[in-house]
Amino acid sequence: MSEANDKVNVQIDGEWHQFPKGTRMIEACRLAGKEIPHYCYHPKLSSPGNCRMCLVEMGMPPRPRPGEDPPKPDKDGHLPIQWIPRPAISCANTIAEGMGIRTDSQLTNECRHGVMEFLLINHPLDCPICDQAGECRLQEFSVEFGTGGSRFREKKVKKPKNVDIGPRIRLDDERCIMCSRCIRFCQEVADDDVLGFTDRGSHTVLGVHPGKELSNNYGLNTVDICPVGALTSNDFRFQMRVWFLKETNSICTSCGRGCNIIAGAREDKLYRLTPRDNNEVNSSWMCDYGRLNFHFLTSEARLTDPMILEHRAHRIARWSEAVGRAAEKLKEFDASKIAIIASGRMTNEELFMARRLGETLGIEKIAIVPRSGEADDYLVSADKNPNTRGARLILGKKVDKQLKEIAAGVKKGTITALIALDENLLKCGFEEDTLKKLDLLISSHILANPTASLSHVVFPSTATVAEKRGTMINRTGRLQRLNQAIDPPGQAMDLWEILRDLAQALGGSNGVYLLEDVFKLMAGTIKEFEGLSLGKIGDQGLPLLKPKESIPLLERERERIEKGIIVG
Repeated sequence: MSEANDKVNVQIDGEWHQFPKGTRMIEACRLAGKEIPHYCYHPKLSSPGNCRMCLVEMGMPPRPRPGEDPPKPDKDGHLPIQWIPRPAISCANTIAEGMGIRTDSQLTNECRHGVMEFLLINHPLDCPICDQAGECRLQEFSVEFGTGGSRFREKKVKKPKNVDIGPRIRLDDERCIMCSRCIRFCQEVADDDVLGFTDRGSHTVLGVHPGKELSNNYGLNTVDICPVGALTSNDFRFQMRVWFLKETNSICTSCGRGCNIIAGAREDKLYRLTPRDNNEVNSSWMCDYGRLNFHFLTSEARLTDPMILEHRAHRIARWSEAVGRAAEKLKEFDASKIAIIASGRMTNEELFMARRLGETLGIEKIAIVPRSGEADDYLVSADKNPNTRGARLILGKKVDKQLKEIAAGVKKGTITALIALDENLLKCGFEEDTLKKLDLLISSHILANPTASLSHVVFPSTATVAEKRGTMINRTGRLQRLNQAIDPPGQAMDLWEILRDLAQALGGSNGVYLLEDVFKLMAGTIKEFEGLSLGKIGDQGLPLLKPKESIPLLERERERIEKGIIVG
């Protein structure tokens, strides 16, 4: 079948367009630049068609009666349209050849006014204290399609308020407009059928099934897709008005999946992480653990200044002094006596600078700490390092298998100087008594920890969550970009800058002063990055390596798209 036969002609507000067969009316209108207001519709969920906000006027070419001449097409070959005298929902109906759609007619506007009046009859007037203010579709559509008044003279129906329905989510049932998005998400995506409607008419309420709670690791996605303030996150509730937040596109670094996120921050404080659409990585979702794994940024244990160990106690030092001391001490050791332990949580640029430092010193023993855990059938990867594949590409294929060899060398005394980058070695198989035997221990980290306590020089680094720029490669081989949303505390520096300064102090000057320069060096050294730049990666990333694992949630989603259940 030719490409032309795969498309149909549709008239939208007087203009003709072509769309692929099977396109839903609401999506066709969106592609034509006509946004249809809606509540229950979500492209990643089935379409129940129950909110009726997306009603449009629809028409089709007339069918001639027996004996009548067929209608004549116009000069462009389009048949006249006979309009149907009733509205149609655009979220669940697909387009057809010669169809006409009116999105801004008198009929559609009257329908939208009626739906808004109906929804606001029992809705509470608590917008000033509602957390959804600023991103509430009910507020937005009431301004555009509301009447500004109410003909309702009865008392509003009282419904449950501030109900704890799970460890991370709170329900204000009186705000619910029965769009059923949360119910369908739990049924169709999270496979945890715990939500449902009870009672009838204006007394219908959303509730949790008896004896259950909304506690699955993807439950907070229901807060994202709730178009009103019925479901709110306990963690973000009453923390900040959303219009004050500066939003930055980035990626989650809690596991090897690299879910695309939006970091919301204000005045150098991170308030929330929410999922960002990427159909090649995480669809529209992310797990609750990754979403909430950022509060350590404000820990009292944050390292904020370089420190040097003197007389069995650490003192704060200037950067130049700390770097100079580390370089001076490293020059005293034979390269065979030194090892570097990097981290799978480092960016590609930081790993590349660690490699350059190793080359400057002649170090051959470089490892990262493997970090594994449980995976699930959705998005969570068993690899808890966000950049294992980047480390293998830049430092060597076996870089995550050399940790035991280095640990044995430290224990035997064949390795007497160790550089630990963003890893607490006491959680990686090293013993405290063994580390005390080292003649030199240099470490970087974001938090004070036992390794830092034993280190002769300590560098405060920045966190991958929201505090730095760079790139990583996820488990499916996709190169993605981290972006900085907040400034780090105190004198903390990006690890690539620390490694650059250390290499320069050792005599390996490279004149690198921008992250873009590091990426350019990397692209000129490693063939997989050849021809790339930070700008070319874009917000959606790009495939770089062959996938090491599939994404179960995306596979199921593609099956549902093929069956026509969802748009995707």
